[in-house]
Amino acid sequence: MTRKFNDAMGTHPITVTEAIYSRRSVRHFTDEIVDSELLTTLLKAAAQAPTAMHEEPCAFSVIQDQGLLHRISNEIKEAILATRSDKSTFSQNAIKIVQTKGFEIFYNASTLVLICGKFPGRFVEADCWLAAENLMLAAYSHGLGSCVIGFAVDILNTPEWKSELSIPEGARVIAPIILGKPSTFTPKIDRKPPEILSWKSLSLENT
Repeated sequence: MTRKFNDAMGTHPITVTEAIYSRRSVRHFTDEIVDSELLTTLLKAAAQAPTAMHEEPCAFSVIQDQGLLHRISNEIKEAILATRSDKSTFSQNAIKIVQTKGFEIFYNASTLVLICGKFPGRFVEADCWLAAENLMLAAYSHGLGSCVIGFAVDILNTPEWKSELSIPEGARVIAPIILGKPSTFTPKIDRKPPEILSWKSLSLENT
């Protein structure tokens, strides 16, 4: 199945494989809001991800309030800078980025989606990250950019923020993902070829 993807080159069909190879993290967005109908479509795509033992542990929280995102961003930056003397927590490069004047943790994206695990479990995090990949690929197929914001995890799991965002006490934020309309083109970055540690197969010559 293919979808239409709008980019600087026009409209053309895009396959799942093309989306996998072309999607890149986006950190520059327009102020265009992702409409609720499209966002619902993306969340439905995320919910189609594989789930261990069919437990379906993923739940979602959506933030489209710039004032609220700014407040969260400021608290995250304060928390990161408070640990700058502990080199095991964040790299010096990360500290330098956070100290940049005007830096926003969520890159001024219009939308933040929190993929949460509803309950503890051995495979809950894996299920949430599978849902995250579905969400990001679906977003790309609709002309949206996305980026995982790992900096946000610790703060968003504090009791205060979970209460404000109506996230149940027993749930945990696993994957914070920003979404929005890219304002600039993100060039493709080549990945290394797969590192295959072993490949065992039964040779037909030995049968």
